[in-house]
Amino acid sequence: MTITVRPASAFEDVRTLVGPKSPGANVCWCLSYRVPSKLNNELRGPERGAYVAELCRAEPPPGVLAYDGDEPVGWAAVAPRSDTSFARSRKIPHVDEVQVWSLWCIRVRPGHRKKGISHALIAGAVEFARAHGAPAIEAYPIDSGGAEVDLTMAYAGIRKNFERAGFTHAADTTSVLAGHPRVLMRLDLRDR
Repeated sequence: MTITVRPASAFEDVRTLVGPKSPGANVCWCLSYRVPSKLNNELRGPERGAYVAELCRAEPPPGVLAYDGDEPVGWAAVAPRSDTSFARSRKIPHVDEVQVWSLWCIRVRPGHRKKGISHALIAGAVEFARAHGAPAIEAYPIDSGGAEVDLTMAYAGIRKNFERAGFTHAADTTSVLAGHPRVLMRLDLRDR
């Protein structure tokens, strides 16, 4: 298995990873943190997919996709923090004035988990942010202390996976996901 990571500009592949089984469903589409709350609540059913299709045509696209050959098997959302709801978050602190990028969602398709794809997605998101001029990248993973995490809530990632990728703990947060605290992890890209 050879995993490659590419910018998420192929809407159908993004749909495979984060879209609903039923076209009219109001699933996240990974928009919850990307758009203001009011817009997130206004976008219903197929409008959510149409919005993501526009993001896929934009520069930069909304994240990265992992492929096993030509099959999309993973997704990571990454964008400038200033373009996300994290810019206004009271639970996820701002460490300093650096114009960081945020990596907030990692999804690996069932049947492809436990094969290192999340690690490839983190590395690919870092390279994507670097290629777009990011001075640093942040993530807000769960610090489960080694305890099992419900897979539906593991989208934020796990602290140890970010540590393995070179991120360091930058701050605690008051955000909790699936009963576990989230921490702010950061990787400075200016020296690399």
